[in-house]
Amino acid sequence: MSILYNSRLLFLAILLGCTGLLGSAIFVEPFKSMDACPMCMMQRAVFALIAVLCVLPLLHNPARLGQRIYASITALASIAGAAIASRQLWLQSLPEDKVPACGPGLEYMLDVFPILDVIAMAIKGTGDCAEVQWTLASISIPGWSLLAFILITLTCVWIFLKPSPKKGFRTQ
Repeated sequence: MSILYNSRLLFLAILLGCTGLLGSAIFVEPFKSMDACPMCMMQRAVFALIAVLCVLPLLHNPARLGQRIYASITALASIAGAAIASRQLWLQSLPEDKVPACGPGLEYMLDVFPILDVIAMAIKGTGDCAEVQWTLASISIPGWSLLAFILITLTCVWIFLKPSPKKGFRTQ
């Protein structure tokens, strides 16, 4: 049976991808002297949420309807992450004179402001979010995050739409 028809393996692949991305961010950040901006932290939070959402169907092993529900919720989280990454890419593309002013650090905002205000400010972005700190193949970190979110969303759409197994042949 192909991995493309096994929902549990697809959720496992998403889980491993998210944990790999989070692990690489935690590993690379101190060695490259990078400071994560609020939008980067939000994208990491979305990757962590997606990882948790993928653990649930692995433990639960739902029937077809449950697979579709888990895939839908995971896709919605991934779309939210893609929106944040897209916003950061837009900020990075602005000319220097159009970049918003730098704001306070995330730790300070969490200490001083209510959580909903912190989320709103983080989504809006600051000048810190417009700084390109690292690239691979000329693609910045939010660009790679956007590609990952798109891949996760497409995988979830596939899980939702994939053909039902034939009688006598059960896929996970």
